[in-house]
Amino acid sequence: MNSKSNTLCAIGMITGLTLLSWQAQAQDKWEPYIDLEGKIGNERDLGEIDFFMPLLQDDDTLFFSDIRIRKDNNSSSEGNFGVGMRRMLDNGWNVGAYGYFDRRKTSNDNYFNQVTLGAELLGEDWDARVNAYQPIGDKNKTVDALNSATLSGSSFTVTQGSEVAMKGFDAEVGYRLPVFDADSGTNLRAYAGGYHFSADTSGVEDVQGPRLRLDLTFDELPFAWEGSRFSIGAEWQNDDPRGSQGFVSARLRIPFSAFTGKSSASKTLNRQERRMMDPIVRDVDVVTQAGAYGRSETATETTDGQSLTVVSSDEIANTADLNTALANAGANTVIVADRFDVTTQVNVPAGQTLIGSGEVGLRTPSGMTATANVSGGTFAATNTGQAYLMLVGNNTHIKGMNLSNSDNGGTGMFVVRADNRTDVIIENNTLTAFGASGGGVGIDMRNSTNAIVRNNTITASSNTAGAVGALVTNASNATIANNSFSLSTSGPKTVLSGNGATSFNADSTGNTTNDGACNFAAPPTGSVGFSTINCP
Repeated sequence: MNSKSNTLCAIGMITGLTLLSWQAQAQDKWEPYIDLEGKIGNERDLGEIDFFMPLLQDDDTLFFSDIRIRKDNNSSSEGNFGVGMRRMLDNGWNVGAYGYFDRRKTSNDNYFNQVTLGAELLGEDWDARVNAYQPIGDKNKTVDALNSATLSGSSFTVTQGSEVAMKGFDAEVGYRLPVFDADSGTNLRAYAGGYHFSADTSGVEDVQGPRLRLDLTFDELPFAWEGSRFSIGAEWQNDDPRGSQGFVSARLRIPFSAFTGKSSASKTLNRQERRMMDPIVRDVDVVTQAGAYGRSETATETTDGQSLTVVSSDEIANTADLNTALANAGANTVIVADRFDVTTQVNVPAGQTLIGSGEVGLRTPSGMTATANVSGGTFAATNTGQAYLMLVGNNTHIKGMNLSNSDNGGTGMFVVRADNRTDVIIENNTLTAFGASGGGVGIDMRNSTNAIVRNNTITASSNTAGAVGALVTNASNATIANNSFSLSTSGPKTVLSGNGATSFNADSTGNTTNDGACNFAAPPTGSVGFSTINCP
C-alpha cells in the first residue's frame, strides 16, 4: 500500500473513531470539526485538511488533538500531528498551549521531521501567540542537482548541494477591528508579527522578516450547517532568501454534527466559548533552505571521463607557454581557456576539446558531479603577421571561443587551420579574420574529413582584397550548419570556396550571410543551405 493510501486510511480511521466518540458524549460543549483551506499565492498554492478533535473537556477546559494534511503545487507535502489544551479564564481571556510532530516531504524529495511547541492568549479584542520549531533527526539531506562549481585560478571546486532544515520561532499580536459588533459572529482581525529561522550548517542564510495577516470570519453561515464557519484572509511576509510571499485564503468549517444529523452544540456557545474552537495558527512548513552547503572538492575530470585542464592567463605568460601547457595536457582532455593575446600560432593537439564559453560537466575523485558555466575564452592576434591564429589536430573540438586574427598590413589572415584533418568540430564560436591587403579567411578546412562547422559567427574582411568564409576544397562529408557569415571587402566576397571532390552532409542547412556567393570550380556532392543564396 502506498503512502497516499496509508494517509487516506489514517484519515478515515481517525474520522470514524472521533465521530463514534462524539456521538457517545452528546452533552459535550465542543464538538469535532473538519476545516478545509485553500491558499493562492504569488509563489505557490496550498491546500489543507484540518481535523480538530476534542479529547477531554469540562465547562472551561478543553484538551484536543489536531491533525493537518497539507500539499502545495511545488510537489511538497506535510503532516502535522498535535495535541493541546485551552482554558477559559474568568477575566475573559482564553489561554492555550500545544505541541506538534511535523513531517514534511519537500520538492527535492527529502523528508524532514520537526517538533513544534506553541502558546497563545485569545481575548475579545486582542490575541497573542508564539511558536518554536525544532527539527529532529537528520537535518541535512544531499541534493546532487544543487551541486555547484566555481572556477578559481586553474581549478574548479565542486561543492555538494544539500537541503537543510532550520530551527526558529515566530510570534504575532492581533487586534479585532471595530467594524462588526463583538457578539455578531462576524469578526475582522488584523495581525502583525515576525519570524526568524537559522541552521547549524555553515553558509545557510537566516530566514527572518515581518509577517502581516488579515482574517475575516463568519460564524453560523445561514446557508450551511449549524456550527459552520467560513473565513477569508490575506497574508504577506518578506525575507531575503525567499523574497516577498503573499497569499489569499479561504477556510470552511464542517462540524461533525453535519454528518450525524443532530443539533450542533456550538449554536449555544458565547463568544469566549467559540474562541476555544479557533484553529491553531503556526507556520505552514518545516522551513528548509536548499543550496550548495556541503563539502567541497577539486574537480579532476569531466563527466564523460576526459581529464580536465584550465589554462589561465594569470599563470601562463606567453603563447609559447600556452602551447607547452596544451601539449602537456595530452589527448582526451578538456581545456577551459582564458583570454590570451597571442603572438605566435596556437597549436591544439589531437583529441583535445577547447572550451571558452558554455557548459562543462565536472567530476571529482569521490564522484561528485556538477555543471560549470564558463565564459570569456578569447585568443586574439593583432598585427603579428602570422598567417594562422590556430592549428588544430585530428578529433579536436573547439567550442565557445572568441578567435580573432587581424593585421593592418598582413595578407591572407586565417583564423582556424583544420586542413588535412579528420573529425574536427568547430561550434558556437566567434571567428574574426581581417587582412588589410591580402584578405581574411575564417576557416581553412581543405582536404578534411567529417568536419563539423555549426552555430558559429564568422566574419571575414579586407580593405582591398577578397574575403572568404571557409575554404572547403576536397573536403569530404563536411557539415556546415546554422552559421552566420559576414563578409566585408571591396574585392570578391566568397562565402565558401572549393574545387575538386568536395562533399557535404545533408545536415548542412540553416546558414545566413550578409553578402557574397559560393565559388566552386567543380560541382560538389550535396549542398549547403542558406536563406539568401544557393550553394552551389
